[in-house]
Amino acid sequence: MKILVINGPNINMLGIREVNIYGSDNYEKLLDILKKTANEENIELEHFQSNHEGAIVDKIQEAYKKFDGIVINPAAYTHTSVAILDALKAVSLPTVEVHISKVSDREDFRQVNFIRDYAIKSFEGLGISGYKEAIIYIKNYLKEQE
Repeated sequence: MKILVINGPNINMLGIREVNIYGSDNYEKLLDILKKTANEENIELEHFQSNHEGAIVDKIQEAYKKFDGIVINPAAYTHTSVAILDALKAVSLPTVEVHISKVSDREDFRQVNFIRDYAIKSFEGLGISGYKEAIIYIKNYLKEQE
């Protein structure tokens, strides 16, 4: 089983930006959680982070026929990117959305979410541990589909 984890803009700045919202764990700690979860769950996992919408779209397109599923935190692009949504629809891979903060309780402009209706599940407000939950969820979902 092969899962792609995609992180959008500013996720690489974890532990630095808005610690009161995103916590003090840094991006390296997130990568450690991804690696540990992949090992524990016996899955192949690749991670990708970009601050550029087109690079994220390209990575999603590259996932076609190479990955079994996607875990994505589009970050700010959650609220603005029809292009990312269209790329996810094009590759038609099961997708789980994850957000470190509880975006549904935040600013009005963050209530627009282009990904949520497409995703098979969304996790929010669990900090970086939400990634582990998302990976385990998609793994179990994919096993059920076999």
